[in-house]
Amino acid sequence: MKSELKQNTEPLKLHSGHELKNGDLVNPRAVCNVCKRLYRDPKILPCLHTFCSDCIGQLEPFSVSSRSGGEAAEEDRPAVTVTVLCPDCDSEVDIPPSGPAGLSTDHLALDEVFLETLVTDGPLGCDLCGEGGAESRCEVCCVNLCEFCCQAHRRQKRTASHSVQCLEELKSRGRLSRPVLCSLHPGQELRLFCQPCDLPVCLECAATLHRDHRCCPTHDVIDRHGDRIRELVSARLRPRMDRLKESLQKVEASQDALQARVDATASEVRAFARAYASAVESHCLSLLHGLEELRVQRRNQLYLQRAQLQQALLDVSGGVEFAERLLSCGSDAEILSAKGVTLRRLTSLVESSYDPHPATVALDDGSGISFLPREPAGVVDGYPVVGVINSRTVDLSKCTIEGEGLQTGREGQQGHFTLLCRDAAGEQVARGGEHVLVSIVHKEKKKCTVETTVVDNNDGSYRVSYTPEEPGTYSVWVCVKAQHVKGSPFLLNVKRKFRRHSGTFHCCSFCSSGGAKEARCGCAGTMPGGFKGCGHGHKGHPGKPHWSCCGSTVEQSECLPQSVLAAVSPRGHLRTVEL
Repeated sequence: MKSELKQNTEPLKLHSGHELKNGDLVNPRAVCNVCKRLYRDPKILPCLHTFCSDCIGQLEPFSVSSRSGGEAAEEDRPAVTVTVLCPDCDSEVDIPPSGPAGLSTDHLALDEVFLETLVTDGPLGCDLCGEGGAESRCEVCCVNLCEFCCQAHRRQKRTASHSVQCLEELKSRGRLSRPVLCSLHPGQELRLFCQPCDLPVCLECAATLHRDHRCCPTHDVIDRHGDRIRELVSARLRPRMDRLKESLQKVEASQDALQARVDATASEVRAFARAYASAVESHCLSLLHGLEELRVQRRNQLYLQRAQLQQALLDVSGGVEFAERLLSCGSDAEILSAKGVTLRRLTSLVESSYDPHPATVALDDGSGISFLPREPAGVVDGYPVVGVINSRTVDLSKCTIEGEGLQTGREGQQGHFTLLCRDAAGEQVARGGEHVLVSIVHKEKKKCTVETTVVDNNDGSYRVSYTPEEPGTYSVWVCVKAQHVKGSPFLLNVKRKFRRHSGTFHCCSFCSSGGAKEARCGCAGTMPGGFKGCGHGHKGHPGKPHWSCCGSTVEQSECLPQSVLAAVSPRGHLRTVEL
């Protein structure tokens, strides 16, 4: 029997490491993810991923650490622990000091390997006689049997009770249950569990190595240990797995939604770009069309102007030529006889309203045509566009100035006026950028100038601000492109600083002072009895409310200076009294 059980590992050794081909295997649980072949001595890493023992030994160490090894056989040397990265989950796992051999064997993987070999390799030979084709398998001895050996296996007293399964039934079942044998005692199944060592052992191990330990059958402890695993899986890990799956689904759904939103937005951007490019192209064609119409219009004007000049030149040159020839070649009688018609023609040419002098000819060379790329140009097909063709030039004779600050000002107060640049048609130029120079100089004190500030409103208007420090008459020069606008220089009259009243606007000082006889008023009124104030109806009273400081009867007025008061009241005894 022991010799038969020794043979149960031979099929695994023969078929493990079988190189995979396309379509060769259908069960991924029998394949190592490192070498891509059937498992050879599969070992379980601490992260519960299985690989061939040789594949684990070939992994590059991630880190190496040493620690005291406890009891050593010969000498005390630190145990070296090698840490590697799992090829599947990239976790850091420790390899025992004894190497991959110290890891737990994955017997489920061995079952998958055998089942896969059974399915893919076709007919198997008998593991006992090696001659006949195997038709059944002993699940206890883990050997493949031909028909003859199967009958002999059942006749032997020691194996008569073994469970023998048909290979075809095993193939159709898709699952194989094989006993786990002891690595120290081949042929001995691990039927006992050593509780102190927490290891499954065979009968020989229990009788020798674990003689003083408490060993019990595996079926007696499987419920307790299985329940612990089952509890961790069902009560703790499976709910977490469900939550992780749900969260993963949400993340994946969010990724899909994000991608869909990005794709939709990208489509909108592309559609916008196409439509906007179409609107820009339409605007470009419109600008070019308008530019061409402007060229034709200006060209026709120049043609007409040229025809007028040519006709005027022809008329003048004909008259001059005739008159010079008459004077140089004609006799006295001939000159006198043609004098009348000649003088009438020459006089009409002189009095002609069309002046051919170059200074009076408004030539259009196109210098006033420009493109303003940043100027708003309205909406085209629902899209705002920029860029306009500017064809207006500033005509200095049509420029105007608005605001009272150009004629009058006040000492120490800021004044304002606005320059409006207009074209030849009298329309305001809808752009800025002109070089505007404003100079304000005192007419009597040439060294007295006023600092000015010019603000370009970018719509053809320019706001001018100034603050005169002295009263008097000033000259205001307003120039555009170093040339005076129409009416420049202008006259600016700056008045003295506004004098505020320091007294009280009242009816009389007698009433407003409560009858104080010493109260004085700025008016010329007096009271009998030698009072220095004034009262209602007395001599010199203005007969209406007035200011006590200067006697002015206008409430909203400037306080009259002392020189004016002296002229009104020669007595000059008045002074301001705060009432």
